[in-house]
Amino acid sequence: MIPDAFSETEEREWIDHMLARLRQRESRDGRASDTALRDRAVRLARRYYPEHPECAAPRSVRWVDNQQRRWGSCTPSDGTIRLSRRLTMMPSWVIDYVLLHELAHLVHYDHSRPFWDMVGRYTKAERARGYLEGIADAEASERR
Repeated sequence: MIPDAFSETEEREWIDHMLARLRQRESRDGRASDTALRDRAVRLARRYYPEHPECAAPRSVRWVDNQQRRWGSCTPSDGTIRLSRRLTMMPSWVIDYVLLHELAHLVHYDHSRPFWDMVGRYTKAERARGYLEGIADAEASERR
């Protein structure tokens, strides 16, 4: 969040500063690596979906740069999950939500009631959805 009183120049400086800090943190903790992302997905699947071993064995989980309007996607037929690299700037609990959402698609291909029940096991699911909706709304406003 940026104060309303910031000028456009101050806003750009602050954004550049925060992006530099995020890049530094990513390189330090491996957050942006595909291997770390897959390991994280497996840990989450084992914790939240223990009765669905297929969730803990995705073929690949990776960051992608070509998803500008989606946070993630899953191809259940081949077990691949892709997360938008835009998520690397988000809190870890939001990334966990998107991972769990995509992992649930390995069991339920659609957004049916059983799918949402599964995703709802994550205690921060509604909070994360609201966070992502807010970001999406802000991005849509900027495009107008």
